[in-house]
Formats: sequence, structure tokens, C-alpha cells
Amino acid sequence: MTEGQGMGDTVRWGVLATGGIAAAFTAELQAMPDAEVVAVASRTDASARAFAERFGIPRAYGDWGALAGDEDVDVVYVATPHSAHRTAAGLCLEAGKAVLCEKAFTLNTAEAEELVTLARGRGLFLMEAMWMYCNPVIRRLTELVRDGAIGEVRTVQADFGLAGPFTADHRLRDPAVGGGALLDLGVYPVSFAHLLLGEPDVVQAHALLSDEGVDLNTGMLLGWESGASALLSCSIVADTPMTASVTGSTGRIDLPRGFFHPDRFVLHREGREPEEYASGIDRHSLRHEAAEVVRCLRAGATESPLVPLDGSLAVMRTLDAVRDRIGVRYPGELVAMPA
Repeated sequence: MTEGQGMGDTVRWGVLATGGIAAAFTAELQAMPDAEVVAVASRTDASARAFAERFGIPRAYGDWGALAGDEDVDVVYVATPHSAHRTAAGLCLEAGKAVLCEKAFTLNTAEAEELVTLARGRGLFLMEAMWMYCNPVIRRLTELVRDGAIGEVRTVQADFGLAGPFTADHRLRDPAVGGGALLDLGVYPVSFAHLLLGEPDVVQAHALLSDEGVDLNTGMLLGWESGASALLSCSIVADTPMTASVTGSTGRIDLPRGFFHPDRFVLHREGREPEEYASGIDRHSLRHEAAEVVRCLRAGATESPLVPLDGSLAVMRTLDAVRDRIGVRYPGELVAMPA
């Protein structure tokens, strides 16, 4: 879809990949009145056909290029491993398709910049699938912070850790697909801090690495010239609280376990009783993210104000800096990490 060109009443989706997140997102799309899943692609015909039969999708392709070239597809949801995001999303953009690409956006900043340049050069919609940013509770929290409800932001804390255990052959332990805690889980705490404070001026990190060379347990300390700081962590060897908080000069907001898809938060302000904001939303729903894509496409927009591309690039720069500090490299990256 070219810039300025709106979308019809129903947005037609193609799904590229057939894993768990692709299945969850497809189920959400099929429950929306203004979305239709018309095609799916995988690396094999068998996988694509099985997925299509499971969800009643009319067309199944055993190669990504066929999906990219399907004229009935308006937008493609890319749900491959991180290592394939650049190739898969780039293939679709080159074919003139709008793209929603899973997080982490790519393996590194260089790949992300290529996608953004391609999308902007062709006037095509591109968005990272950061569902946290589209969550109504997170949006309300952000509004309160920006309106000064807790004063000037001083600290952000967030963690996301799973105990596993994940065996050596699990994708989270495989450097070839961008494994490790950082890109799968750490992207959430980092993105939360970016949402509230922007790109940090200082990045420090420490990690426990696996024999395969991916990060198992990573701690990050980010700093801003304002004096604000963020203490973040991610892990695939520890079941962490998975909570988050933002503290300002006059108050604090606490998010419960599962901070990246909340249905509530508690606002603490000086001289007042704690105030709970409860939304009543289905906290597990990916529909808010899908609805934002549909809204943008109908409006002829090429970027989402909720998940701007410059923000995705900034997060990738921070993730790159963390990997540089902890010594994690992935095979097949476009460029070497900065020294």
C-alpha cells in the first residue's frame, strides 16, 4: 500500500511463519470483524498446509516469496525467529506489502535501519509488533507520567525472567536464531524504559553466558543526562517477579506481574491513598496491536504513533550496546558489533 492510500473495510492479512505466536495472533485476527487472514506461508508446504487447515485459511504457501507476491494480501505479519526478520520483512516490503514484524525488530540496528529505509523509501507501512505499547493500560500510564502525575521521572525498574530449564537444543539457547534472554525477554524492560525516558545516554550491563554464547541472565543499568536511571534484567534461568515501576519526584506507579501486558496498575502520590487503575481488558489479547495496524492502514499512514520506527531503532541501538558490553555475537549479522 503506497503512502496516502487508504484501506477498505476489511484488512486482508498474510501470516509468515507457523509457530506459537503466529497461531495466537491469527486467532485474534479471526475474532476481529475488520480483519481477514487470507494466506499463510512457511518454509515447507506441509507446515503451511497444516496451519491453514487449523485456522481455515484459504491459501497456504511453502515459500515466503509466494505470500509476498499474493495480490490479495494487504499486510503481512512476520513471526519468524529474530534471525529471519530482516529477510522475511524485507521480502514483503520489496513486494509492496505493509508489514507488522515481531520483536525484537531485527538482530541488530544495521538490519533494522535497512528495513526502515526500505519502508520509508517505498511509502509502505512498517511497525514492530511491540504489543505492550498498544496496551490501553500502558497507554494510560504513559499519559499520566507525561502529564506530571508523579513529577520528574527518576528511576525505572523492570524485569522479565523465566526459569526454564531450556535445553541446549532449544531456540532460546541457539545463537543462530538470535537466542538468549535479551532479544526475547529483555526487549520488554528496555522498551518500557525507552517509552518513559527515551534513548539512554549511558548503557552498562553484565551477564551470565551459556556454552553456546547466548545470554542466560543479564542485568542492565541505563542512565540519562537528566540523572534518571533504569535498572533492568532478563533471564532464561530464573523466574523473576516480572514487575515494573516508574518513580518520579512526587510519586510512583507500580505494575504487577506480567507488566508488559497489564490490566491494572497502582498510582502512589504524596499525601494521597494509593489509586488503582483497573481496565477490565483481556490482558493476554494481541488485539490492541492488530487494531492499531488496521487503524493505520485505513488512514493511509506508513507509521504508527504508538510504535514509531525511530523508537524501534533506538531500542535496537540500546540492545546492541548491551550485547557489546556482555560479549554476545550472532552468526550471520550484517555488520560487526561496535567495539
